Amino acid sequence: MDPPMSEGSYYNPPPVQKRNVRQKAHQRHQPGGYGGGGMGSSHLFDDTSADQHGPMPGPGQQYAGVDFLQAPVTNMAFQYGTNMASQGKEYVEKNLDRFVSVSKLKYYFAVDTGYVVKKLGLLLFPFTHKNWAVQYNKSEPVAPRYEINAPDLYIPVMAFVTYVLVAGLVLGTQNRFTPEQLGITASSALIWLVVEIMAILFSMYVCNVQAEVKTLDLLAFCGYKYFGMILSSLAGLLFNSTGYYTVFIYMSITDAFFLIRTLRLIIMPETESDSIARTSKRRIYLLLFIAALQPFFMYFLTNHLRPSTTTVES
Repeated sequence: MDPPMSEGSYYNPPPVQKRNVRQKAHQRHQPGGYGGGGMGSSHLFDDTSADQHGPMPGPGQQYAGVDFLQAPVTNMAFQYGTNMASQGKEYVEKNLDRFVSVSKLKYYFAVDTGYVVKKLGLLLFPFTHKNWAVQYNKSEPVAPRYEINAPDLYIPVMAFVTYVLVAGLVLGTQNRFTPEQLGITASSALIWLVVEIMAILFSMYVCNVQAEVKTLDLLAFCGYKYFGMILSSLAGLLFNSTGYYTVFIYMSITDAFFLIRTLRLIIMPETESDSIARTSKRRIYLLLFIAALQPFFMYFLTNHLRPSTTTVES
């Protein structure tokens, strides 16, 4: 029985405890298995692609698989290149002796500072030198550092490199320098040196001269002319055409004289049975031919570096 209400008061019914209808409905309609569930489920139209495929990879993880695949390929290429380089080195070391003996090649670079200074002085002033014979020690020539008359390859190689650098300097002062022109200068000088050696060997074959002249000795003797080419080019740079021709003529004479006195003991050896008076004329012609080649190639390889009239006027 409800209590009586007094005047001016209102009836407040007790609160009714409501059941969680939404929760029960969700539990009633929640699918219990694959293919189960009702049509009224709130998950029917939900996007479940994120749950199936997982979260999207970040920028740093996107190429992780590609780097994992490229790493073995890079290592394999590096290992293959290393093996090829080692095999090539072994091949060169094994087959280099077929063409040039390494021990003999070291002989031509056995020089020191004193030898280089004396040799350059001999190339500049060969007229006062008296003894041109090479000394031997147990049937082998003495190393160049102990014998000024011995041929070497250090001076020709360094002179060749210096000639290319001086050519680039001269071309730069004449506003004609380009990398292609410098490459042409170096390659043409090297090619003509090979042609010169081949021409000398062919002339020795035609003249039937069986002299004990090694190919490396000829390479050294013919390479000394680069020293005169350097001085001629620098003289042309400093004193124009007059300086070029003056130094060129002098260095041509000294280089030819140097080769005649050096190769005379090899091509025309003096013995009791074969003196200079009885020497074959072919050997004399061969010796003069080798000496005449030096000024020819010196002018041929430095003529484009000679300052012209238009360059001087400008």
